[in-house]
Amino acid sequence: MAILGWLRDPRAPRVCVISGDEGCGKSLFLAWLAEQATRPDVVVERRVHGLVPLAGQSALTASWLLAEQLGSAARAPGDLIATVAADRRRTVIVLPDLHHSAAPEAVEELICALARFEQVRLIVETREVSAELSALSPAVMDLRAAQWRDEESYAVWAASAPSPEPDVPSGGQQAAPDLDDPSSVCDIDPVQVTALYELSEESHGGLRAAWLRAGGALTRPCSPAERALMLWAALGDDADPRLADELQALAHSEGWAVRWKRVRGDISPPWPGPALALSIGVCKTSGSVAVLDHQGIVRLVAAGNGEAHGRLPHAVSGATAVAFGRDGDLTVLDGHGRMTLQHSPTAPRFTGIASLLETESKPLEQLVAAVEGSATAVACVGGALAYGDGAGAVRVMMLNGGTIDVAHEALHEGAVTGLAGLELAEGAALVYSGGQDGRVRMWAPGRTPLASALRERNCPVTALSAARTPDGPVLVIGWEDGLVEYSAVEAEPAARFFRPGAPVRSVAALANGDVMVGTDEMLVCLTPS
Repeated sequence: MAILGWLRDPRAPRVCVISGDEGCGKSLFLAWLAEQATRPDVVVERRVHGLVPLAGQSALTASWLLAEQLGSAARAPGDLIATVAADRRRTVIVLPDLHHSAAPEAVEELICALARFEQVRLIVETREVSAELSALSPAVMDLRAAQWRDEESYAVWAASAPSPEPDVPSGGQQAAPDLDDPSSVCDIDPVQVTALYELSEESHGGLRAAWLRAGGALTRPCSPAERALMLWAALGDDADPRLADELQALAHSEGWAVRWKRVRGDISPPWPGPALALSIGVCKTSGSVAVLDHQGIVRLVAAGNGEAHGRLPHAVSGATAVAFGRDGDLTVLDGHGRMTLQHSPTAPRFTGIASLLETESKPLEQLVAAVEGSATAVACVGGALAYGDGAGAVRVMMLNGGTIDVAHEALHEGAVTGLAGLELAEGAALVYSGGQDGRVRMWAPGRTPLASALRERNCPVTALSAARTPDGPVLVIGWEDGLVEYSAVEAEPAARFFRPGAPVRSVAALANGDVMVGTDEMLVCLTPS
């Protein structure tokens, strides 16, 4: 088959256009290709990584659906393009029904942008090859031409193949949703809702902004209750106040409630900025959560309601992570893997004569000063300092009298991307690590780590947090595809999940069982219900 030869040929054009009139077999051909590409034993050169039927899709919804299949939480075509550009692995994408898309020109612009990358191969189905596609110098298979048809083989395969969908736009018969009604938009085809919100110039009480903010999480296969929860979390403070109550009622079966939230543009209380990293204050008098933004500024907010508690006086350029120490000070990790120690304004300090006697460096300060090499993740676990590196190793440092004990273990293939821990009896630590390899490992320094991963997905870990709650220890994992996973450590209940819609930058498990999730657009605190 010619298309298989095209996929194997490194010199072939990056784009192959399947064209022809209605009824010429384009849909059957692509159904056959998808069948071949999804077999367990398919060779790498023939594997398809993304398949998005474009009927009824805009460039935005096509990007959302394709991002989901590629393991990303991209929120816009530009985000998808950046994600694909950064991944140098071979990526084959099939896009049927371009001629039935809701915005062919915008979708073609997306196709042209993806075609720039050497690792990408695109198979696009359309009735006629446009000037924009022709400019890509694609391979063209016009199925009206006899050279592409083996009638005898085609007849044998077609007789056993499932009937293809009609060559008409999908979803056209569904009733139009009421864009002001949460129940309606949560229950109707989400692609149709997105298209209508894209075209609308009204706010619809704040539902439009919340829908577009939640992004591709809403177009995934999910229940109306799940969509209601995601919309509830994404509502801005300028939304109709009745919407939160309506969405809460619709989301009651999801097992989560929104305790508080701050989204981009909120004024009262103000949005603290992109939540690149989070850390819970372990100093009992603090009750603060450190929120690190993209400018290296660390703001402090109240764990219970998100109110501002101030900010650290010095920004750290290129900061990537932050960790509260036991005494209330914070360790900030920059993009070069260097740690600095900063004092939290909410932490207690000695006064009077006691302050004059406070001359010795603090335990955390000594541990930070002893760090060697570049770190990629950091966590404070009781009196210990844990950090990971780009080679997948985790080190745990602890003061022992006048010396520093260091435990070391290679736990991941590739960089460590998240660390969390729980303090055990007698000062021992239990450390959880997440990596670029998509694994979450558990390790008690001084002991052999578990041979198998606690969790493993074909998706890197972006954030990790652990806490002791009234119901026992919990672990929260943020994944690169936008999934947040919450589960008990010492029990086997079904895990809880949440998708904010945007890439998950940070998570924080609170001692009362709540969970904070940070993205570039919002900071939301969820409570199990």
